[in-house]
Amino acid sequence: MKQPPSVQFYKSEEIADERLKYAVIMARYGGRWIFCRHKHRDTYEIPGGRREASENIDDTAKRELWEETGACRYSLEPICVYSVIWDDAPSYGGLYFAEVFELEPLPVESEIFELRYFDDLPEKMTYPAIQPILFEKVREWFGENR
Repeated sequence: MKQPPSVQFYKSEEIADERLKYAVIMARYGGRWIFCRHKHRDTYEIPGGRREASENIDDTAKRELWEETGACRYSLEPICVYSVIWDDAPSYGGLYFAEVFELEPLPVESEIFELRYFDDLPEKMTYPAIQPILFEKVREWFGENR
């Protein structure tokens, strides 16, 4: 039986930027958390995605936030680096917080079907073994920095 993934957190300087493959952005708009629903799923997820070859991880976070939410005016802060370990193989990403001030329509080519706004985690999550852990890390940071 396959082991569930393990999530670990690191200070940004502990893992080199070039090792980060993903950016995940917990975003708030109007005091509520933004979650996305992909066109081919009926579950919700935190905005984020894979880094492109020409990007640093901060640019990935900005691009993914816009592509998946339409955020056009926001503040963005890095929280930490995380890893998801599947079968002893870690995959690293950058975890961010965004306060969104203005949204525009999603890009035409967006893979996102809809945005929903929640006070807490949605019941149906795309990655239920990973996203609640990332969400709690950001909520903890958010509480300390408010």
